[in-house]
Amino acid sequence: MSKQEMVSEPTYKTVATETSFAELFRILWLRKWIIVIVVVTSTSLAVLYSLSLPNIYKSEAQLAPASEEQASGLAGLAGQFGGLASLAGVNLNEQSSGKVLLAIEVLKSRDFITNFIQKHDILLDLMAAESWDFSTDQILYDPTIYSVELKQWVREVNPPLKPKPSLQEAYKQFRNITSVHQDEDTGMIFISIKHPSPNVAKQWVELLIEDINATMKERDVMEANRSIKYLTEQINTTTIADIKTVLYKLVEEQAKTIMFAEVRDEYVFKTIDSPISPEKKSGPKRALICLFGLCFGLMLGVFISLSLHFLRTTEHKSN
Repeated sequence: MSKQEMVSEPTYKTVATETSFAELFRILWLRKWIIVIVVVTSTSLAVLYSLSLPNIYKSEAQLAPASEEQASGLAGLAGQFGGLASLAGVNLNEQSSGKVLLAIEVLKSRDFITNFIQKHDILLDLMAAESWDFSTDQILYDPTIYSVELKQWVREVNPPLKPKPSLQEAYKQFRNITSVHQDEDTGMIFISIKHPSPNVAKQWVELLIEDINATMKERDVMEANRSIKYLTEQINTTTIADIKTVLYKLVEEQAKTIMFAEVRDEYVFKTIDSPISPEKKSGPKRALICLFGLCFGLMLGVFISLSLHFLRTTEHKSN
């Protein structure tokens, strides 16, 4: 290849590229009003949609695992009497981290959440809340879901669903607005809830913390009582002094579990940062929605303009 050819080839590509961009700009400029109309329409729809969305408030609490004062006593017995203790349902190797992980999973479970919804009677505020009136601190309900005048559910659904939402629907909705996670580095637990009412969001976070502590406390007390019953029966039947001594120690540790449960309200989770009623909304991101509408309208307008040009060019060539 000659030097002249080596120089002219990239020059030709540059000129061709500039020509193609100029042609593209000319095509879009000729149909600029189509692009403007599409962009204005798309952006206007995005603005109207963002304004129709209610403000959502997020309340969050920061928790720490409650200390396990009885853990040292159980650990001391684990090496020698773990097998005997397991027969009585006593887990000598249970660590605080394991109990916290279990509590987090219980907190996310269907049974716990459905019981929580029924216990505190929050189905209406969960499934029908549309917005929040700041001046009266009242929740406004979606009239297509619940009639305040008739005091009944009026939503239109297909079987097997009913006008009144089922607990399965309520569970899914509650999981959608709730977040529970543990920081891997610090071990801190964060529980948050989003709701149109900031006060409801705060109240539900507080109730969640209270209920999960009570649930885990009740679980451990029931297990400790069953273990004590079994161990007491074994003490009454055995005649070997050393085994009786071990059994008495196990009973003592289970009695400590019950004692700590009775005196501590924050049984599994200890509140570090309490939930508050947020003053600022966490959503929706109206500016982002409007920006998306503008970008979508621009791309759609360009696509329509180019499509019209190529269709007309194809028809012209065919004729």
